[in-house]
Amino acid sequence: MNRRPSRSQPRQVAHSAGGVIYRREGPTIYVALIATGGGTRWGLPKGHVFEGETPAAAAQREIEEETGLRGSVLRPLETIEYWFHAGRARIHKFVDLFLLRYEGGTIVPQEAEVDDARWFPLDEAIARATFPRERAVLKRVRAMAEAGELP
Repeated sequence: MNRRPSRSQPRQVAHSAGGVIYRREGPTIYVALIATGGGTRWGLPKGHVFEGETPAAAAQREIEEETGLRGSVLRPLETIEYWFHAGRARIHKFVDLFLLRYEGGTIVPQEAEVDDARWFPLDEAIARATFPRERAVLKRVRAMAEAGELP
């Protein structure tokens, strides 16, 4: 998956944003994950950044669209980048991930793009996350929580 494209393949760049939306119940921190791939892949909600839209605004919008949850952006967490195929083209994708504090809404998966959406205790979310880079971001959030850095 991390192979560089050959010179003969058309290349494109894609930009998405999303992140970790969290809430507290007593000492427990919950984060929302989405399922795709027929419910076989669990990950962070994210999606396309529109022209003229900031990545932070796109993260808020995409999280709300995919999960039904509204949150306030607290800080950027990380930018993940990777390559993938779309038809004959190779896509170089950048995903800006943010930390958001839950402000409201009821968890409802977006029917068109998401198979499921659920709250998970942070440790369970780390164990369930399919993609290693997203697991690393969730571990970073856990370290922030342990250090008292989550409001």
